[in-house]
Order: sequence, then structure tokens, then C-alpha cells
Amino acid sequence: MNAEHELVHQAADFLKHRLPLQPEVALVLGSGLGGLAQRIGDPVVIPYSEVPGFPLSTAPGHAGQFVSGRLAGKNVLCMQGRFHYYEGHEMAAIVRPVRVFKALNCRALILTNAAGGVNWDFSVGDFMLITDHINFMGVNPLRGPNDDAIGPRFCDMTTAYDPALQQTARKTAADMGIALREGVYLGYMGPSFETPAEIRAFRTLGADAVGMSTVPEAIAAAHCGLPVLGLSLITNMAAGMAGKRLCGEEVIEIANARGPVFQQLVEQITAAV
Repeated sequence: MNAEHELVHQAADFLKHRLPLQPEVALVLGSGLGGLAQRIGDPVVIPYSEVPGFPLSTAPGHAGQFVSGRLAGKNVLCMQGRFHYYEGHEMAAIVRPVRVFKALNCRALILTNAAGGVNWDFSVGDFMLITDHINFMGVNPLRGPNDDAIGPRFCDMTTAYDPALQQTARKTAADMGIALREGVYLGYMGPSFETPAEIRAFRTLGADAVGMSTVPEAIAAAHCGLPVLGLSLITNMAAGMAGKRLCGEEVIEIANARGPVFQQLVEQITAAV
């Protein structure tokens, strides 16, 4: 057992003794989207600082804690805030929670994020189903020695975003009367926003939205065999598209404004998973 495997199992063993329920669905809540945790019944809150091997979350709008309980009839384990590469964390630490979810026998992972719109047809406040991604972060969380107990050396990414979960999301959104865009998410290292030239290049590459998270987690989930659903809230149009400067405060403001509807959508998807 290598060092990372040991850290994953230490964290999983710790959580097993603290969680009131066996989690079925894991959720990762992105910038400004942490309010969904308030909808969890009989919540048990566990700060990341108490979990062995977990770093601290420093990103604005990220509470930095697990919330466990019941949501939409399912036992859930929710990350109220995630870890980002731009914070200075190593990739192994960023994806460690994903491997912990797998070790806890979660059967699905829902990744959410706030993203910038790259597709000209998108608008601020849209929801996007992630159908695929482009890793433009310059690093892969699977780099280094492979642990065959976690996953294969060469990980297939053809269906990194689970087709069955995507269909569940489509049906749920349609039933709720919520417009759900679909597209490719491009992961960018950050923390600086992208330049207008980069956004033009990303659009040419086929990106519909851009953000600073999610891609490492999706790769790690594919590696360990944990089905993933990805959802983005378009909180701003990317650099050079709206004729104004970008700021993090606007991202959180839009996320808070559209948060209640987004939370309802994720809750109903959770019920159907």
C-alpha cells in the first residue's frame, strides 16, 4: 500500500466512524453553490481540518466542510467547498476526496461548479450539463506511480461523464421545466481569469464553458470507477465577450442569485440517481 492509498483509507475510516449513514451519492459544491448543503436533513458537519490527510479550503465561498445526511430520499455526503490547484494544493490532495468517496462505496458523484460561458449562445445564469472536458490545467492527477488497487495505469476517458447520469439529468430538468444547456467544460489552472485571446482559442478547441476545477476530480473518478455527473452554472461570460472586466465577486453574486433554482435541480437529480 503506497502513501496515497494509506491517506485515502485513513480518511475513509475516520469518516465511517463519524457518518450517521452509509452515503449513496456524493456531491461537490462549487463557488457560491454551497447553499445546497442547507437542504440536507439531519445534517452532520465535519470540517476538513478534522479529516486525516485533508488540506484546508481557502477559496471564497467555500465553507470547507463535509455535510452528511438525507437529501431527496438519498443518503448523501456533500463537500461544501472543494480544493483547487491554484490554491497551491498538490493534485493528489485535490482528488483525494474522490477516492475517499469510492472507498466509502458511494455509487455516484455529482460535481458542480461556477463557470464562465465561452459559447456565444449561452447567457449568464444558464445551467450546463457537462458532456466532456478538455484538460488545460497543465497537469494530470494520475501522474506518478500508479496504484493498481485504485485504478489502471492508463485510464479510459471515453465516458468520463456517465451517459446514464446525463440522461437522468436531462429528464429531470425537462420535467422541472428548466432549460439545461449541454457542452464541453475546459479546465484552466487559474487563479487569473483567462485572456480574451485564450477564450477565442478555447472556443476554437470546442469549449463551451471554462473554469478552474472539476477536471481533476472527473479524471480521478474515472480512474477509480466512480460514475460522475457534471453540472455548471454559467456565472459570467468569459473574457472579451461582454465588454467588461471580470471579478470573483460577480461570480459569487450570480451564483447566489441563481443558486436556489440550481439547488432544486441538483436535489431532484439526486432523487432520481
